[in-house]
Amino acid sequence: MKCPLCGCKTFYLKDPDDEYETYEFELHDGKVAFGPDVDSESCPEVCHDTETYCDKCSWHGAFDELADNSD
Repeated sequence: MKCPLCGCKTFYLKDPDDEYETYEFELHDGKVAFGPDVDSESCPEVCHDTETYCDKCSWHGAFDELADNSD
Protein backbone atom coordinates (compact mmCIF):
# COMPACT_ATOMS: atom_id res chain seq x y z
CA MET A 1 0.00 0.00 0.00
CA LYS A 2 1.32 3.39 -0.94
CA CYS A 3 0.35 7.02 -1.37
CA PRO A 4 -1.79 7.49 -4.48
CA LEU A 5 0.11 10.70 -5.37
CA CYS A 6 3.79 10.13 -4.61
CA GLY A 7 4.14 6.42 -3.81
CA CYS A 8 5.40 6.98 -0.24
CA LYS A 9 4.76 4.11 2.15
CA THR A 10 4.87 6.13 5.38
CA PHE A 11 1.78 7.87 6.74
CA TYR A 12 0.51 9.54 9.87
CA LEU A 13 -2.77 10.24 11.58
CA LYS A 14 -3.78 12.86 14.08
CA ASP A 15 -4.98 12.07 17.57
CA PRO A 16 -8.73 12.79 17.64
CA ASP A 17 -8.37 14.25 21.16
CA ASP A 18 -5.29 16.41 20.40
CA GLU A 19 -4.94 17.82 16.88
CA TYR A 20 -1.23 18.52 17.48
CA GLU A 21 -0.35 14.93 18.39
CA THR A 22 0.44 12.70 15.40
CA TYR A 23 1.24 9.00 15.01
CA GLU A 24 3.48 7.85 12.16
CA PHE A 25 2.97 4.40 10.70
CA GLU A 26 3.71 2.13 7.76
CA LEU A 27 1.57 -0.56 6.24
CA HIS A 28 2.88 -4.13 6.27
CA ASP A 29 0.68 -6.68 4.50
CA GLY A 30 -2.29 -4.33 4.91
CA LYS A 31 -1.77 -3.93 8.66
CA VAL A 32 -0.85 -0.71 10.43
CA ALA A 33 2.62 -0.82 12.00
CA PHE A 34 3.43 2.10 14.29
CA GLY A 35 7.06 2.94 14.98
CA PRO A 36 8.90 1.32 17.89
CA ASP A 37 8.84 4.58 19.87
CA VAL A 38 5.03 4.70 19.86
CA ASP A 39 3.13 3.25 22.81
CA SER A 40 0.60 0.96 21.12
CA GLU A 41 -1.86 1.37 24.01
CA SER A 42 -2.04 5.13 23.49
CA CYS A 43 -2.53 5.00 19.70
CA PRO A 44 -5.94 5.82 18.29
CA GLU A 45 -7.77 3.03 16.47
CA VAL A 46 -7.33 3.03 12.70
CA CYS A 47 -10.53 2.13 10.85
CA HIS A 48 -11.78 2.45 7.28
CA ASP A 49 -12.69 6.14 7.57
CA THR A 50 -9.70 7.32 9.66
CA GLU A 51 -8.27 10.52 8.15
CA THR A 52 -4.79 9.53 6.98
CA TYR A 53 -1.96 11.79 5.79
CA CYS A 54 1.03 11.03 3.57
CA ASP A 55 4.35 11.74 5.29
CA LYS A 56 5.98 13.11 2.12
CA CYS A 57 3.35 15.01 0.08
CA SER A 58 0.02 16.81 0.45
CA TRP A 59 -2.24 13.76 0.01
CA HIS A 60 -4.73 12.96 2.75
CA GLY A 61 -7.93 10.99 2.80
CA ALA A 62 -9.74 8.08 4.37
CA PHE A 63 -7.65 5.01 5.25
CA ASP A 64 -9.76 2.95 2.79
CA GLU A 65 -8.45 5.06 -0.09
CA LEU A 66 -5.02 3.54 0.52
CA ALA A 67 -6.42 0.02 0.41
CA ASP A 68 -8.18 0.81 -2.87
CA ASN A 69 -4.89 2.01 -4.33
CA SER A 70 -2.72 -0.99 -3.53
CA ASP A 71 -1.24 -2.86 -6.47
